[in-house]
Amino acid sequence: MGFDILVDGYNVIKNNAMFKYVEGKSQAEARNLLIKQLKNRYRNTTDRVVVVFDGKGSREQMLHVDHICVIYSQFGETADSVIARLAEEANHKGVEVMMYSDDGEVKRNVIQQGGHALTTHGLVSALNAAPQDIALRSEHRQEMRRVYGIDPTYKYQQDNEEASKPFQKKKGKSSRRYKSLRIDRKTLK
Repeated sequence: MGFDILVDGYNVIKNNAMFKYVEGKSQAEARNLLIKQLKNRYRNTTDRVVVVFDGKGSREQMLHVDHICVIYSQFGETADSVIARLAEEANHKGVEVMMYSDDGEVKRNVIQQGGHALTTHGLVSALNAAPQDIALRSEHRQEMRRVYGIDPTYKYQQDNEEASKPFQKKKGKSSRRYKSLRIDRKTLK
C-alpha cells in the first residue's frame, strides 16, 4: 500500500524560482505546470497524490487530473487546514502521509498526525530528477568510461593533476626513451 502524498500547492510555487517565474506570467500556468510535473513524477506509483490550493469558491472543489487529485479550498478556509484535515483522515485509515510544504504550522499538524513533513525543495528536486533507471544507467556509463579511459573529463582531471606538480625529472622513464632511440639509431647505421 502506498502513501498519501499531500502537496501545499501555492507554497511550492512561492518557494521555487522556476514556478515563481511562471507565476509572474500566469498563476494558472504555474498551477498547471506543478500538476503536470506531479503527474509525470508519480505516474507509475500506487501513492495517492493530492495537491491543495487556496480557493475562492463557496464550497471546496475537487477534481482529478489523471491520477492527481487537485483540491481548491472553499472561501475562508486555507489550504493548510485542508491538508491538516486530510492528514488526520489518512491517519484514521492507517495510511502514511508525506507532505511537502515549508509552512511550519502545516508541518506541525501533519507530524502530530503521524505523517512526514518534507520541504518544497525536496519535492522540486524529485520532480526534476531523472527516473531511477535512467540515473542508474547514466552512472554505469560514466563509470565504464572511467574504467576504459574514454572519459574526457576524467582524463582532463588526471592531466591537470600532473601539470600542477612541480617540474621534476622523472626517474628512468625519459632516459630509457632516449636510450631506446639511440639504440634504434645505432642499429639502423
